[in-house]
This record gives sequence, structure tokens and C-alpha cells, in this order.
Amino acid sequence: MTKKISANGQALHRAMMSRMEQGGADKEPSEAEAALIEERRLLKEERDKRKAQALLPRPSALDRLVRTHHPQAKDKPKATKEAKGDHETKKPKARKTRSEKHAEKAAALEAARRSPKKPAK
Repeated sequence: MTKKISANGQALHRAMMSRMEQGGADKEPSEAEAALIEERRLLKEERDKRKAQALLPRPSALDRLVRTHHPQAKDKPKATKEAKGDHETKKPKARKTRSEKHAEKAAALEAARRSPKKPAK
């Protein structure tokens, strides 16, 4: 923005100097000079507007990190027993634990060790 204002100011100064050389200071500004003056005024207004916007409080990085919106859970359709039908719930299979398996294996080995051996033929 500053560069635009500066370039506009230089062009305005050149236009004013050319007017001074041609006819003097009492002559009215040319159309090009009037356009440059108007453009300069608009650029300065835009600069002031941006400066005012920059001075307003902004959310900190912490505020941006904290999520403020929590999505609402969708309503699940209520499943009734009549809607499902007369399905029987299956019970899971009874599974042996690791310790039960080892105990069973140890008992089988002990029983095999104690049993009388058959003679080989």
C-alpha cells in the first residue's frame, strides 16, 4: 500500500511540475492531475481502513487451537424387539484359558507317566 501511495505521489508531483512549467501556479489542475489526487485520496482511505482493522483484537493462537464447535450426535433409530423379530441371542462359545490348557496338558502327561507300560513285542 505504501509503495502505491508513493508511486502515486511521484506521478502527481510530475504532473504538478509540468503544469507549473507550462502555465504557472494559478492555472487549474489538469484532468490527469485531478485523477491522481482522487486516486491518492482513495489509497490513503484504504490504508487507514486497513490500519484500523489491524488494531482490532484478534484471536490468539491458543484460541484458534481450542475447538469451540462440538458436533452433535445423530439420532439413532430406536430398535425394538418387534422390529428385530424373534431372534435368539447366541451365547459365545466357552473357551479355555491358557492356564486351563497347560493344566490339562500337564495332567495328561502325568497320567501317561503313571500308567503301566505295555511290553514291546
